[in-house]
Amino acid sequence: MNQQEIHKILKTAEEKLRQAGIESAAVEIEIILETLLDVERIDIYLHGERLIDNTVLEKFNRIVDQRTTRRPLQYILGEAYFYGRKFLVSDDVMIPTPETELLCQLAIGYVNNEAMETAEILDLGTGSGVIAVTITAELAGAYVTAVDISRAALMMARKNAAIHALDSRIKFAVSDLFSGILTDEKYDLILSNPPYIAEKEYDTLPPEVLADPRQALVSGPEGLDLIKRLIDKAPDHLNPNGRLMFEIGYDQGKKIAKLTADDSRYRSLSIIKDLNDIDRVVILSV
Repeated sequence: MNQQEIHKILKTAEEKLRQAGIESAAVEIEIILETLLDVERIDIYLHGERLIDNTVLEKFNRIVDQRTTRRPLQYILGEAYFYGRKFLVSDDVMIPTPETELLCQLAIGYVNNEAMETAEILDLGTGSGVIAVTITAELAGAYVTAVDISRAALMMARKNAAIHALDSRIKFAVSDLFSGILTDEKYDLILSNPPYIAEKEYDTLPPEVLADPRQALVSGPEGLDLIKRLIDKAPDHLNPNGRLMFEIGYDQGKKIAKLTADDSRYRSLSIIKDLNDIDRVVILSV
């Protein structure tokens, strides 16, 4: 098979994905081949005739066919990238998103700016463990407790911590928010990407998002049920000058400001916008 034939096959597959409503079809085709061949993108175009044989093509076509059903590519491949690292994912965990990288950046910046030699950090609703692993990898003095209500999610998070050789610095536990945290356990920083989608909005989400576990997405009529619990209980588990940082939905900034306005336990509230100028991360200081 020559390069011209390979180029034609890739173009056909790309068009197949476009017809299924996938805008990033070209990029996804390249990602599929990079994963199957374990090579850099440039190698596909320079040495495709040597790398792509019939066995590879059969696997490639099966993946493309699955993707046309709008099943997320990350679930099909069993992996996703976050903060420059590869993570295992499955149907038991939410696919990590670039927006959550902002939460990690802010947390890392806070610890560094405060010149903390060690930092006790709690990751609530860890899912695949991307926040816990990223924070631990980026901060030499970080000791992270990662909890989730889902045992299956915790198994995946443990695997990811082990893959990145960080399992000795991350403690995992089953917990519905703070339910499994002892009353005297305190942290310098509490992080969370909680479910924040309103029930009425759930059915309007793209098929790829609907593939995520529902309990990782939806939280009551306004999407605020878990966030309210988070805001209510966090001060009991924060050290003096500690911070609570969590991700929010596009229309929740003002609502959360109202929720915390009369709560004297918090000294300050900041709402950080993402690259799309959308309210994305809440920072509350005690």
